[in-house]
Amino acid sequence: MVQHKTQMVAYVRVGSVDQNLGRLLEAVGDVDRVFEEKVSGGSRADRVALLDCIRYVREGDVVKVASMDRLARSLGDLREIVDEITGKGASVVFVKEQQTYSRDTEDAVGRLMLNLLGAFAEFERTLIRERQREGIRLAQAAGKYKGRAQKVTAEQLIDARRLIKSGVPKAKVARDLQIDRTTLYRALARGLAEGPVGE
Repeated sequence: MVQHKTQMVAYVRVGSVDQNLGRLLEAVGDVDRVFEEKVSGGSRADRVALLDCIRYVREGDVVKVASMDRLARSLGDLREIVDEITGKGASVVFVKEQQTYSRDTEDAVGRLMLNLLGAFAEFERTLIRERQREGIRLAQAAGKYKGRAQKVTAEQLIDARRLIKSGVPKAKVARDLQIDRTTLYRALARGLAEGPVGE
């Protein structure tokens, strides 16, 4: 039987395709393997790289994450993911919080710190969302907020697919069709070929 070589792996996530992973990769540093994705942390079912990471790790491995909010969007989700990883005998290192969790160090104080720091991260995200909503409300009142009204028509989607198939980069296709790049990526991901496609 082949012995599993202990590995240092990283999980990095940003919330959308137009965000850059560079800062997070720098935070986790040198590792043996990186699992990365550009997707909202709201649903675990959509986070394929996270599922792959959890399946991949073995006894003795270390999973490095830049910060708790990059691993989970809620305290319950954070605890569940950490438990899954440590349950396999691997440990989780949160760089920003300078915290490490493993099966060997599982104790009341460690669990308290995970809960406290996870709760603070969740609270911070809630404050950010509230500030964003307030900013939008003020912009709407001043007549400056346009909202997310941009749509991708069936014709634009057909043209985009044709251009991409011929080798044109997606970013250029979005510019040429005067569509926001993220909007185009979402429309392509949905795989819809007819009817208007909203964000």
